[in-house]
Amino acid sequence: MGDINSLIRQLVNYGLDKELVAKEDEVYTINRILEVLKLDEYTEPETVPKNSELEQILEGMLDFAYDRGLIESNSVAYRDLMDTKIMGCLTPAPSVVISKFNNFYKESPQKATDFYYNFSCDTDYIRRYRIAKDMKWTADTEYGRLDITINLSKPEKDPKAIAAARNSKQSAYPKCQLCVENEGYAGRLNHPARETHRIMPITIDGSQWGFQYSPYVYYNEHCIVLNSEHIPMKIDESAFRKLFDFIKLFPHYFIGSNADLPIVGGSILTHEHFQGGHYEFAMERASIKKEITIKGYEDVKAGIVNWPMSVIRISHSDSERLVKLAAHILDTWRGYTDEDVFIFAKTEGEPHNTITPIARMRNDKYELDLVLRNNITTKEQPLGVYHPHKELHHIKKENIGLIEVMGLAVLPARLKNEMKKLGEFIVAGKDIRSDEELEKHADWVDEFKPQYDSIDENNVDEILKKEIGIVFKKVLEHAGVFKNDENGAAAFMKFIENI
Repeated sequence: MGDINSLIRQLVNYGLDKELVAKEDEVYTINRILEVLKLDEYTEPETVPKNSELEQILEGMLDFAYDRGLIESNSVAYRDLMDTKIMGCLTPAPSVVISKFNNFYKESPQKATDFYYNFSCDTDYIRRYRIAKDMKWTADTEYGRLDITINLSKPEKDPKAIAAARNSKQSAYPKCQLCVENEGYAGRLNHPARETHRIMPITIDGSQWGFQYSPYVYYNEHCIVLNSEHIPMKIDESAFRKLFDFIKLFPHYFIGSNADLPIVGGSILTHEHFQGGHYEFAMERASIKKEITIKGYEDVKAGIVNWPMSVIRISHSDSERLVKLAAHILDTWRGYTDEDVFIFAKTEGEPHNTITPIARMRNDKYELDLVLRNNITTKEQPLGVYHPHKELHHIKKENIGLIEVMGLAVLPARLKNEMKKLGEFIVAGKDIRSDEELEKHADWVDEFKPQYDSIDENNVDEILKKEIGIVFKKVLEHAGVFKNDENGAAAFMKFIENI
């Protein structure tokens, strides 16, 4: 565990080194840490290890806190609440961080985001040591190279914490995890601690928004842009304008929005927000397979993207021109029905059609990808006709949101152990259907196994990764409203002629 005085000194030295703590605030910071650890005194240690890893320093402090009875249970949920409280002692006030961000922004938008992203990592708001555990690989397909990740950085709660959260008093503060009231919030078992969280205020389309990073970082500099008011997601003309206003502020980033309907939307529909970052997704690299011209907007470059989902890409030097065209396409799509390819704008008064938009700069021009979505369900496909179908649920059952739409699979943590075990079963020739955890994968294995001359311990892991990539490609194809065949291409063009 190490001497607690030494750990405090190591942490404060870390804060000084990362410029989280000013020299003038050193004693003040030590005293704040003492308060959190319920200690009355501090003795300066004679020797202190140099270049200690933050994770190790915090581990030692958390062990000390547990031994002293400051943490009820020695599990991730309780330890996360405590170590965020400790790191909060080192994290400057929002006004200080905003001032630094603005000063860097005067030099360049990228310098501002570089500072802010590194700051978010240094405060442990983004836990780099957890992100490093995520499994990542790529899969080559006819649509380009897709990204596959198995998300291991989002901690799974233990049963005791789940039970305690269920029994704890339900709070409506903050209303959700995206609300600005999360900034500095101590958290509770059913809501993450955010003492190290700082939000940069920005103005888009004349309204106040916040700019922050996702603590789980699914891709480089994964940011979230959130309305300062807790209002629901809505895709409309204003949403398109907001996306471009953000791009004007941070032209080195892309920005996109989840759709505003269940099934095809993200996990949080109750709070208007966008997601962006400094990353090139497979969808951005995808080429135009058919150029199109839209009546009244002949000056706008437009085309259908070579992608498993149904995407219209529009480009122009005037962002407002794209905003108006996007709103026109959206209005047309909202009311569009084509029974021949099972597209219904509404059934029993329930709307089904919406759009997932993604904005970026390319070669000094504004570009907008409009992904057509439909959330209709049937008895045969109760989770959605344009959603991964049942035969793919063994790999991916969750909603296909913005990140997946762009070509990055965020797969459940269970797959890490399941694939390891499945590989062992395949190599040993064991009956996959005899295992309760693995039987859901049996049909899939039966399907791909004959395509390989031999599967052994040397190649089984790579084969499974390749086949997971193929499943993800099919997931995206299932989510596409106009299929990539002759019939689908004709139906897509029929819609475009209606715009």
